[in-house]
Amino acid sequence: MTLSTAPLAALDVAPRIGRLQARISDTGIDALLVTKLANVRYLTGFTGSAAVLLVTASGALFVTDGRYTQRAREELDAAGVRADVQIGLTGAAQRELLVQALTAGACLGLEEHGVTWAQQLDYVSAFAGVEIVPAGELVEALRRNKDAGEIDRIRRACAIADDAFQSLLPMLAARPTERAFALALEFAMRERGASGNSFDPIIASGPNGSKPHHMPSDRVIERNELVVCDFGCIVDGYCSDMTRTVSVGDPGADARHLFDVVMQSQAAGRAAVGVDVSCAEVDRASRDVIADAGWADAFSHSTGHGVGLEIHEAPRVASTAGDTLLLNDVVTVEPGVYLPGVGGVRIEDTLVVGAAGGEALTLTPKDLVL
Repeated sequence: MTLSTAPLAALDVAPRIGRLQARISDTGIDALLVTKLANVRYLTGFTGSAAVLLVTASGALFVTDGRYTQRAREELDAAGVRADVQIGLTGAAQRELLVQALTAGACLGLEEHGVTWAQQLDYVSAFAGVEIVPAGELVEALRRNKDAGEIDRIRRACAIADDAFQSLLPMLAARPTERAFALALEFAMRERGASGNSFDPIIASGPNGSKPHHMPSDRVIERNELVVCDFGCIVDGYCSDMTRTVSVGDPGADARHLFDVVMQSQAAGRAAVGVDVSCAEVDRASRDVIADAGWADAFSHSTGHGVGLEIHEAPRVASTAGDTLLLNDVVTVEPGVYLPGVGGVRIEDTLVVGAAGGEALTLTPKDLVL
């Protein structure tokens, strides 16, 4: 395939703080302290490794340290973000500004899923006279609905991963180790423009395929065995995720049957994806196929997850999930069967939820035998 070199669509960052402010007004809190870096990036366009954003119903205060004096101003200005930007401050000075921005008796929400116990105690001490409460996942809820720029970046990350993987498939015939193939895949994705991996690649050959999150080892990848390859890359902060299971040569009738069942399961899950469909229904569509084949206990994880600035984000696609798919959600469908001592099969695509159903962004063919 030919990778696109067209400019990526612009991200629509500027309105995001306003949308968050509308949600803050509905929650009963007076302000939200945004400390999770993925959420700070989403709201401001800032890509550095240290910053805090305090958002009230009527304003926003962004603070960071001296390492980012120029970068922060450039990125927030480019994004069109309207905030009080305070840069080049020590940690103590940042904390003092944040404290001064709230009046006594105010109610401050914390992102409790990204705050440690020690940090929570520190905030309680610093914000004396302010009520501190858990605020849930207000920003994460906003992040679910991807704009055109976000989808474009995920699409490009998927295309890079597709092209890198397909270019390396002939390497498997030379019997590389799992580790060597994983390293070659990482390099190939970076060579094509990725800034990094979405996660450490999983290359699991033969009996190692029974471990869903196997770490690539020095085991040599042999002919006529199943090889589970799960990988993804990052483009301008946004992730891709894909799994293919392949074999150099015919792995035998039992392995082909296992592969066919997982293929049918994945197709059923993909077909179920659509606007207003419950995530549990998508999970059930995939899971029922595997259960009917007698391998219910060997499908040991959820069917999928959201993808964006983080490799795992809302919504969850699981039997226990209460979410319903929304337009422009980006999710994976990745059923798998894992048989200890034998091996496993997982097949995964990243899809964007559109009006007509789920559009696959990962396009590598799903042929078993190379």
